Amino acid sequence: MEVQDRESLGRWEGLGSRDAISRTEAMENIRQDVMRRVETIRPITTLAPASKSPLKSDLNDILAHLLMLTKRCPFDDVKEQCVRILQGVQDLGVRIPRPLGNGPSRFIPEKEILEVSKVDARTQSIFEDAFAALGRLDNISLVMGFHPQYLGSFLRTQHYLLQMDGPLSLHYRHYIGIMAAARHQCSYLVNLHVNDFLQVGGDPKWLDGLDEAPQKLQQLGELNKILAHRPWLLTKEHIECLLKAEEHSWSLAELIHAVVLLTHYHSLASFTFGCGITTEIHCNGGHTFRPPSLSQYCVCDIANGNGHSIHHNDSLGNHELCGEVEVLMERMKQLQECDDEEASQEEMATRFEREKTESMLVVTAEDEECVPSRDISRHFEDPSYGYKDFSRRGEHVPTFRVQDYSWEDHGFSLVNRLYPDVGQMLDEKFQMAYNLTYNTMATHKDVDTSMLRRAIWNYIHCMFGIRYDDYDYGEINQLLDRSFKIYIKTMVCSPEKTTKRMYESFWRQFQHSEKVHVNLLLMEARMQAELLYALRAITRYMT
Repeated sequence: MEVQDRESLGRWEGLGSRDAISRTEAMENIRQDVMRRVETIRPITTLAPASKSPLKSDLNDILAHLLMLTKRCPFDDVKEQCVRILQGVQDLGVRIPRPLGNGPSRFIPEKEILEVSKVDARTQSIFEDAFAALGRLDNISLVMGFHPQYLGSFLRTQHYLLQMDGPLSLHYRHYIGIMAAARHQCSYLVNLHVNDFLQVGGDPKWLDGLDEAPQKLQQLGELNKILAHRPWLLTKEHIECLLKAEEHSWSLAELIHAVVLLTHYHSLASFTFGCGITTEIHCNGGHTFRPPSLSQYCVCDIANGNGHSIHHNDSLGNHELCGEVEVLMERMKQLQECDDEEASQEEMATRFEREKTESMLVVTAEDEECVPSRDISRHFEDPSYGYKDFSRRGEHVPTFRVQDYSWEDHGFSLVNRLYPDVGQMLDEKFQMAYNLTYNTMATHKDVDTSMLRRAIWNYIHCMFGIRYDDYDYGEINQLLDRSFKIYIKTMVCSPEKTTKRMYESFWRQFQHSEKVHVNLLLMEARMQAELLYALRAITRYMT
C-alpha cells in the first residue's frame, strides 16, 4: 500500500471511536492538517478551476470527505466539527464542495430516510457500528435502515465476507465484487470496491481491465456471466474447468467464497438500482466544487440540509387508486378461505409451468438497450450476454425442483463445510428477509402478510425455473399485478433498466419502508436462486 493511502486511512480512523474525547482529538488533527494544506495552496487559489496541482487535488479529496461526514456520520459532534472546518476553509477564500443530488435515494425523500435513526435507537447503534468498521455509512445501509433487524444481519455477513479470515485474499475479494457489480453496470458498487481494492493493497494495473488481472481471476469471468444472467446453464463441467486449471486452479474453499461474493454482489446490484441508490457524496459525481448558478453557496446549507430537492407528491395517484390495498387484502382473505380445495399434483405442475412461461414474456423495460461504459465493461467479458437473449429466442428454462436440491437440506451444509460460519450467516439473512413483518399493509394493522411474502419469493424463483411442489402458483396472479411483475422482473433480471416510474407505479398506496422491504425480498430470493444453481453444480462435480 502506498504511504499516501496509509496516511489517508489513519487520518479518519479515530472518528469511528465510541469515545467522544478520541473523536475530538482525531477531528483536531484533521483540522490542523487541512489548515496546513490550505496555507500551502492559498497563493494558487486564484487560478482557474481547471488547474490541478497534486496538493490541491489531495486537499479537495479531504474536503469532499469532510462534506460526506457532515451528512452521513452517525455522531453529531463529528458532523458539527466538520461543518466548522469547512466554514473556516471557505472564510479563507478556498472553494469548498457542495453535494449533488438529494440524498441516498433518487426514489425516496431524503428526510424520510434520515429520520429513521433519530427515532430508532437500534438503527442508530447499527449505524455507529457500521461507521466504526468501515469509516463510512454508505447509502445502501441508510436505506436498509428502515429495517434494522435485517440491516444488522446484512452488515455482519458482508463484513465477514470482505474482512474476516477466509480462503481468498482481501484484494481478490474486492476485485470479485467489482467483476460481479460490473455485470449489471452498477457503477455505484464498482466505484466503492475500486477504492477498497486499492486501500487493501490491490495492484492498480488490474483496474485497467479484466485482461490485466491474473489468469485465475480471468477464468472466473464465465462463471460470473452465467450466474448473473442464466444460472440454469451452469454445469459441473464449468466447475471442473476452474478446479483443474493447473497452476491457475481454484481450491473448493476458494470457489465457494468466490461464488458467495458473486451472488452477493449480483443481488446487491439489484437492490442498488431497485431503490435508486445515489453516488456517495465523497465519490466522483457525488459533489462539485462549482458554485450554484443562482446564488453563492453557503456552508450553512450543508448543516441545514438545504438543496433543490423536489418532493414527489402522491396525492393525485392515491385518489384514483383508492382501494388498491383493500383489494389485495380481500384477495389474500379469499385465497386463505379456499385453502381446503387442494389441486392435484398434475394441476399444480401445470400452474407452475404456465407461470414460468408467462414470466418470460413480461417486458422488463421501455428502453431497448443499456450499453455499458468502457469504465464498467472493462471489468467483464461479453457485454452483450444477458437475460433478455434467451427469452426472445424462446429457449426453455428447465425446471429445478427444490425437493431434489434445496438450500436447507443441501446448500447450507456445503457452504458451512467449506467456508465455516458463512452458511449460518446466509441462512439467518435469508430467513430475516423472508419472515420480516410488522403485520401492516399501508395504513392497515394486524395483517398477516405471509401469503404475499411467499408469493413474491416464489415468483422470483419461478423466473429462474425453481419449483416448490407444495405451492399453488395460481396464487401469484391473484396477488401480484402487472406493474409489480414488471418491476420485479426488471430489478431481478436487468436491474440497470429500473426507473423511478417503475418504482412509483407499483403499490402506490404503500409506504417507502414497505417498498424497501420488497427490495430486500427480491435481493435475497435472487441470491438464493443463483446460489442453488452454483452449489448444485459443485455438488455434482464432487459426486
